[in-house]
Amino acid sequence: MKNWLRKSVRAWPTISLLACAALSAQSELPVPAAAAPAKSPAIALLDPRDAPEWQAWAKEAGWRIVVPANLSANASLDARAQALAAAAQEAVKSSGVDPARIYIAGRGEAGTAVFYAISRIPDAWAAGLALGGSLAAALNTDRIFAANFTNTPVLWVGGAAGDQALAAKLKAAGLNLEWRSPAGLTNAAVFEWLSHQTRDEFPLTIDCETNSPNFASCYWIHVTKFDPAERNDVLPSTHLSPGSGAALDLGGFGFKPDDPGPGVVVSYLADKYRGPLKMGDRIIELDGKPLENARQYVDLMAKTTSEKRVIVMIQRGKDRVRLETSIVLPVRDPIVTARVEARYDAETRGIEIVSRSITEMRVTVPRQWLPANLAWNGLTLEDISQPGCIQLSVDKEILHAAECH
Repeated sequence: MKNWLRKSVRAWPTISLLACAALSAQSELPVPAAAAPAKSPAIALLDPRDAPEWQAWAKEAGWRIVVPANLSANASLDARAQALAAAAQEAVKSSGVDPARIYIAGRGEAGTAVFYAISRIPDAWAAGLALGGSLAAALNTDRIFAANFTNTPVLWVGGAAGDQALAAKLKAAGLNLEWRSPAGLTNAAVFEWLSHQTRDEFPLTIDCETNSPNFASCYWIHVTKFDPAERNDVLPSTHLSPGSGAALDLGGFGFKPDDPGPGVVVSYLADKYRGPLKMGDRIIELDGKPLENARQYVDLMAKTTSEKRVIVMIQRGKDRVRLETSIVLPVRDPIVTARVEARYDAETRGIEIVSRSITEMRVTVPRQWLPANLAWNGLTLEDISQPGCIQLSVDKEILHAAECH
């Protein structure tokens, strides 16, 4: 991608009283306060190894780079997302980063993780940028919820066959996504797109879905208690279903979805791996048909809907190794989720909250919304006159409210 991206006054007794008065008046003039330094936009990187190159790109635009601290190389996607969100908060406090202009970004495999991190922590970023990566692989995490992208759009620069069509399909399904080809795309164009996206601490409309109490923050609402029995058919799930999840039964191995090939290069093996693969192996054939690259393998597995025996060919250095194995399908547990949708109406000064599978939450009301009334699933709280956090809970269709502690 081209161009990618400062005498002592000894005659005091002879000075007239008028002059003294003038000097005195001057000494009491207020001194203008120094202007606060401008806060900088920042790129938050899921993969710290990419920081040097991103530093060069960001420096041209006057932006900063944020990376997670003390992160294990084998950290889970959840841990990576949480560490990066914490690093972004710290950068706001100590490094002059603008909280309204923090953009999560990644390239290749980390680009795939951008979608996952936004879906897990939607309220930490102004927007996302994924350079390459596989959106199909992101869907295969089974944790992508379209609602969580409502206020956090993603620019996906994908050049592989089928990327544009997949982006269009998912955008139609509600994902706040813009796809662009890498051909002719410049640093300036990417930073310009990002600069148009800002994060509002109190957006007038919010919408979030989660399957985990560890990821229950949605801007000015934080869910604190879930109950799957609290159904609400008004709020369907926005979960984006993955493909079949089919995979070769060769043990816990991983690869980079955008690896150009040939074949599928094994770049990860699970701890205490005992399968037939070795690091650096290339899976070059499946049932006698060549595998061009990792993207072709992902697409092929996504279309596979039944288990079967197969033969794969491995390139290991100069040797070719024939393996008999199977394509297997995962057993997926049903995903139980909670969703909250809320909005503030400036004309009526009303806060309207609709939720599913939630019985307790914290709602932070900013001063500019006061006075306000609140309704949660039809239950009302009137005459809110103080800004701050309110602890709300529902018990036997009664709404309880208290100050947060």
